[in-house]
Amino acid sequence: MKHLDAYRDPGLVHLLVERIASACTQPWTIMEICGGQTHSIVKHGLQQLLPSSLRLIHGPGCPVCVTDVDRIDLAIALSLRPDVVVCSFGDMLRVPGSERSLLQARAGGGRVRLVYSPLQAVTIAEQNPEQQIVFFAVGFETTAPTTAMAVLEAKRKNLKNFSVLTSHVQVPPALQSMLGEPDHEIDGILAAGHVCTVMGLEQYHGIARQFGVPIVATGFEPVDILEGIWRCVEQLEQGRSSVENQYNRAVRTEGNEQARRAVDEVFVPSDQPWRGIGTIAGGGLALRPRYAEFDALGRFELQPTTEARDVECISGLVLLGKRLPRQCPAFGTRCTPDHPLGAPMVSSEGACAAYFRYGGTESEGAAR
Repeated sequence: MKHLDAYRDPGLVHLLVERIASACTQPWTIMEICGGQTHSIVKHGLQQLLPSSLRLIHGPGCPVCVTDVDRIDLAIALSLRPDVVVCSFGDMLRVPGSERSLLQARAGGGRVRLVYSPLQAVTIAEQNPEQQIVFFAVGFETTAPTTAMAVLEAKRKNLKNFSVLTSHVQVPPALQSMLGEPDHEIDGILAAGHVCTVMGLEQYHGIARQFGVPIVATGFEPVDILEGIWRCVEQLEQGRSSVENQYNRAVRTEGNEQARRAVDEVFVPSDQPWRGIGTIAGGGLALRPRYAEFDALGRFELQPTTEARDVECISGLVLLGKRLPRQCPAFGTRCTPDHPLGAPMVSSEGACAAYFRYGGTESEGAAR
């Protein structure tokens, strides 16, 4: 714990807060793109330490939250087939589809197994050749390499009963989509350190130049986040917009080359619906044609439909930083972690879950 303590050191926290306050001479809005950062900000009350002119807003950095409703419905439909077992990460089990969740489907007889790795799903397929094993592949670029490794391993073992229902999403196209909106209020961005650890920083340079927005790859502890904010504010005050790496203990410019090669080998960028937001050009990853045999959509002849909308849930506005969780009339009453109306309340990286668990002031991220 001694190494972690250094990134929560109260002295460093207050020093960075003072530096931010000294550097900030006008109003700025900074968006963090990682649900882990959102939880850290709310848990440690970082917004309350910052000058009132500096506003933090929460972006679509929760991969479970942006998973399309239709993909969840398809996973549920597969789990109800007698010859199929759907393997999923735990976060996805309680996320509501258009009518129910995977957990509710399992309670109703659906065959759903919790796994901690897609390679575990490959092992299950190998051990159960009479069953079709479908891995529900969800996540940002952080988890895509392990899905790619699972597909490559299934290919090597010539498994005919393993496939993936792919719902991987990519961060840079989402940033381009948000920054391309004429009414966006984003002055600076804290990029997700774990995504940058895998994919590197190259894709962000063009975005920073095109939109004139500084981007700082940032870690997840209070000192990380405050240093990322300070670097962002310094760039804004100086009229600069470049990419910086606060999280240099983990992030390299080139990223993890082996992981990137695995992703490039198995996947190709695709247009992807994001829950509550809409389709983002290049915002997802699809299996390359040479691995089509492992695509659950093709294997089971599934037809995706138009995304169903969450009743009452304003998840799209929350994910785009346009509303606070507490500004939803259902927050904490009709929508709770036990009875969620939408994904941000149930995911461990969701903004609504963070506010429900740790609280959060009404001034945090409030509209200008």
